Amino acid sequence: MFDGNRVTAHTRSRYPIFQSPMTWIARAPLVTAVSQAGAMGLLENSIRDLAVTRREFAAIRAATNQPFGVNLPIRYLQMDPKEEKAIIDWLLGQGIHFATTSAGDPTRYTRLLKDAGVTVYHATATLRGAVKAVDAGVDGLIVEGAESAGIRNPEEVHTFALLQAVREKVDVPIVAAGGIVDGRGMAAAFALGAEGVTMGTRFVASFESPVHLNYKNAIVSAPITGTIMTDNPPRARSRGLRTPYSVEVSEGKRERLPRNATLDMLYLQGDVDNTSGAAGESAGLVHEIKSVQQIVDDTIASFWREIDRLAGLRPR
Repeated sequence: MFDGNRVTAHTRSRYPIFQSPMTWIARAPLVTAVSQAGAMGLLENSIRDLAVTRREFAAIRAATNQPFGVNLPIRYLQMDPKEEKAIIDWLLGQGIHFATTSAGDPTRYTRLLKDAGVTVYHATATLRGAVKAVDAGVDGLIVEGAESAGIRNPEEVHTFALLQAVREKVDVPIVAAGGIVDGRGMAAAFALGAEGVTMGTRFVASFESPVHLNYKNAIVSAPITGTIMTDNPPRARSRGLRTPYSVEVSEGKRERLPRNATLDMLYLQGDVDNTSGAAGESAGLVHEIKSVQQIVDDTIASFWREIDRLAGLRPR
């Protein structure tokens, strides 16, 4: 179905759809479901704990024989060089074939991973970062527009312009991230030069996502203006759901909660009003909770419908 697509050639997955490696969320239940559905599940490692990596990796391998990958968030891993080395060495010992790097300079890992036969894609939110990553030898890019969820640079560019700018400068495969929840967004990304897409917020609102139902329902009920940017010192900002808490944080009336508190209060207890779960602007395009399989199947079906519709515009 995607013969000739460089992303599926690299990932060995059926479809060029990635699941974002979201902290705590992108673990065995969700990654397994995504890979089983024919897309590319990515195991997160931002917790920086080899015991967690080993446990979740083993659980995924036991549950599916479909391909999956791992994400290596450079900024977080390098905080503990000993644990960083232990995690990477262990993963290489498991024979991983595909990894993504993020949150830092990919030069730190690229040669080590590629010498071990691993295909490497780097996630970047800037044109400069994309060119630098290609110069470092990565095999592909995940290009994240400013509408994406989570930690963002205040000066980032949104997906529609960023994809075109990156495609003009590089020739490696591009996976688009930001604002995509279905086949319409996927077709648009392909038109702008991508060969694959990443979805985060869409997969959070899935049955297999481990977060509390209240968080999923908050995404589903969010209007198109349902996210907000708040300061994330020292230099970044964060995009999350617009809630009483996040509005007060943005106005300087309330202190930002530590990350672990948000995990406990929101992910586990479902306290939406006094927290703000990460969510992209695409939350306003998510209208129901679905199974991962249905999300992937619907995305592929609507992608080809859009491709056929566009092809039909050509004069005969």
